[in-house]
Formats: sequence, structure tokens, C-alpha cells
Amino acid sequence: MAHRSRLTVLSGPSGVGKSTVVAHLRKEHPEVWLSVSATTRAPRPGEQHGVQYFFVDDQEFDKLVANGELLEWAEFAGNRYGTPRRAVQDRLEAGEAVLLEIDLQGARLVRSSMPEARLVFLAPPSWEELVRRLTGRGTEPPDVIERRLAAARTELAAEAEFDTTLVNTSVEGVAVELLALMNDE
Repeated sequence: MAHRSRLTVLSGPSGVGKSTVVAHLRKEHPEVWLSVSATTRAPRPGEQHGVQYFFVDDQEFDKLVANGELLEWAEFAGNRYGTPRRAVQDRLEAGEAVLLEIDLQGARLVRSSMPEARLVFLAPPSWEELVRRLTGRGTEPPDVIERRLAAARTELAAEAEFDTTLVNTSVEGVAVELLALMNDE
């Protein structure tokens, strides 16, 4: 019987730096398999089907949902995004380390469909630092920033639902901790 790996889910408030941490981890450790999402949005220049995303139309996405082929899915800005279940399960059964980087709503859905998954919460070093990242270049109108901060407060409150918290004080440091968690079965 081959050793079955555990799915590791990285989530956390918007602006905390999830994708930066994952990009660094993948650069240093290409053997870590990052799940590729299906999306109904159109490819951006330079994006390839099956690399950044699986690009599908609304009808195909409906079918994936209806057939229970997505571990989780959500809608953002009129487009839907979801995690194909089969690919994740195949990799796990092969004993590979699988990483999923998704929002909190998605993390909750994964927890209900795969209770054995390890949920990791990426937290900002401080609230002030998160505010700084979310308000960023100051190009957005105040009401947009306010909405974003309100969402971040709600997102930070979800930390208790996670198995582990990593504080994003340094991208390199967090990537090392995350890898150690993934290898510690």
C-alpha cells in the first residue's frame, strides 16, 4: 500500500502574500505540486491552458459542479474558479506533496469535503502591516479600501478554524516552515 500524502491548504486574508510565498516555495522546491484551478475567465496574455489555469466555459464548469468533480469552487468578479478533485486525489495517492492556495471560503469547503486536509493560515506580521499592503499605492477610492479592510478583519477572525498558523514575517522563512509542515506526515 503506497503512502498517502495529506493535502496542505494555504489560506489567509487577502493581501497577506499567499501567492508570493507559494511562488518562492515552487522555485526552491519544484517537486511540490500546486493544484491548478479551473476557471471560466478568459486567459490573460501569456497564460496557458493547464499551466496557470484550466480555462473552461460556463457550460463545462456547470458540468464539473454537477458531477462533484470540484473539491471547492467560488465566484469572484463574475468568474468562477474551482479545484479539480481528481488531479488532487491522484497526486495524493501517488504519495506526492500537494499544495492548494485558495481563499477562506474555499478552505472551508475543502475541510468539509476532505476533513483530513491540513489547513494552514497565513497571517500578517501585524494588522498595521496588512493595512499597509491593502491600501498599497493609494490609487483606490476610500470606499474600496474600506471594504477591503472590513473583509480582512472578517478573514483574520477565521484563523481559529485552521490547524496551523504561519506568520508572514519573511517569505523565505514561511516557505521553509510550510515545506517542513508538508513533509511532516
